[in-house]
Amino acid sequence: MRLVAAACTLVVVAFVAVFGAILLHERTNADPASFRPSAGTTTAQAVEPATSPVTLASTINRNPILPEPQAVVPERPPVQSFAQAPARPAPPPPAATPAPAVSCPGNPNALGVSRVVEVDTQGGPGFGFEHFKTHDFLQPGEVVLTFDDGPWPRHTPSVLAALAAHCTRAIFFPIGKHAMWEPGIMKQVLAAGHAVGSHTWSHIDLSKKSVQDAKDEIEKGISAVHWAAGGPTAPYFRFPALRHPPELVTYLGERNVAIFSTDFDSFDFKMRKPEQVRQAVAAKLKKFGKGIILMHDFQQATAAAAADLLNDLKAGGYKVVFMKPKASVTTIASYDEAILKDAKLPTVSDRPTSSVVRTINE
Repeated sequence: MRLVAAACTLVVVAFVAVFGAILLHERTNADPASFRPSAGTTTAQAVEPATSPVTLASTINRNPILPEPQAVVPERPPVQSFAQAPARPAPPPPAATPAPAVSCPGNPNALGVSRVVEVDTQGGPGFGFEHFKTHDFLQPGEVVLTFDDGPWPRHTPSVLAALAAHCTRAIFFPIGKHAMWEPGIMKQVLAAGHAVGSHTWSHIDLSKKSVQDAKDEIEKGISAVHWAAGGPTAPYFRFPALRHPPELVTYLGERNVAIFSTDFDSFDFKMRKPEQVRQAVAAKLKKFGKGIILMHDFQQATAAAAADLLNDLKAGGYKVVFMKPKASVTTIASYDEAILKDAKLPTVSDRPTSSVVRTINE
């Protein structure tokens, strides 16, 4: 009996061993990924059968000598989703607008006019930080060119020629009497596209006059300049010596005339040499960086310096802003009549020049 039991046990053990070997063989063939080389297995023995592109790249990357190849991953077909509409593509950014080139025949380095601003003079706004701090509209490097006390023979035409050569514009504040003496020059100023304001009738200090006399000086100056220019002039006014009596500031506000002071005065009336004028303007610009510049087309040194001064502004990177009035000034009829009476004597003929003077030989 013992022999029979031992024999049965051996048969069962053999059967289990054979059956387990068969199962292990089948599992190994069905799951090749389950094979993992042991730590002692060589590279030749560890070659894995089928590998994805990502796995291949990872394997190669472990070799520090070979360069990294680019894994080729097959593209997936686009997946359409009907649950959500595709997002609208963003519009392209606006193209940058280049700065307009200055078109100035004969002068590729002209200043030109970088910006034109329209000035609404309703209520009599004040400009120029020396006296008026409200309207700071100039950007760094911007200047407004202004000229006082003209028109004057030779000097004003020289300033006009310099401005024309740079295709730029300025504001002129003529004296009424000077305008009546030189209406031809005054018309040239207006025809060149400059703004024409006024600077009283006879350039007297209005702070030393009665209010009525001062108003007469203002209005006669406006009427005289308007008559001499022969066209619409600007509702711009500058006080002589920059002295602003409060009553007259109020009056000009009621007349809707803008008042101009300055950001800095060149004091060119104290100078005799053109180089001094240039140096004075350059020094003030270096200090302030921008501004309404006060000069005088009446002055010989300024007229002589005008061309070089504009070249200096261009070389320094400064830009000219032109202050264009929204509307023209309205004169008062009684002062229009008064300046014509002042301009004539009872014996002066009204005949036109063509009937008085004619060329008979040349």
